[in-house]
Amino acid sequence: MTIMGFDEEWAELRAAAAERDSTSMQLNRLPEDGPLLGSGPGGGPLLASTASEKNAAAGVIENELLTSTKKAGGHADESNAGAAGAFDGWATATALKKVQTTWDGQVKTLLGRLGRERDGLRNTAVTLTGVDVDRHDGISAIRTPSAMDDYR
Repeated sequence: MTIMGFDEEWAELRAAAAERDSTSMQLNRLPEDGPLLGSGPGGGPLLASTASEKNAAAGVIENELLTSTKKAGGHADESNAGAAGAFDGWATATALKKVQTTWDGQVKTLLGRLGRERDGLRNTAVTLTGVDVDRHDGISAIRTPSAMDDYR
């Protein structure tokens, strides 16, 4: 059994890594067809979106989903109220009123969720820009001065 020193073992590991020549990830440029979620074998779908796509999705939520959900919730309210009135004095009327209360709560929760999704889509660009600026400020605060600073 041969005992290797650290330098010898490290040299062998570096040589083995160089032989594998792993190039599945390159940070110096984007792939020809744009940014990808994954860049190795079995890479994922495109991970790109624009502010206009986010605004369009927010518009669909606001103009179609919220409107349709409110309308469907109102329609169920009318139908259920009519049925509860028809069964006035019966246990069925009490049950229908309880169902209505549960339904109203679920519609309200769904409308709130849709509103948050809409707002999130619209605020994403602002939020991400804020994160970028915050990171820049944090890095700039710890950066040492350079002779190249005069050329900014």
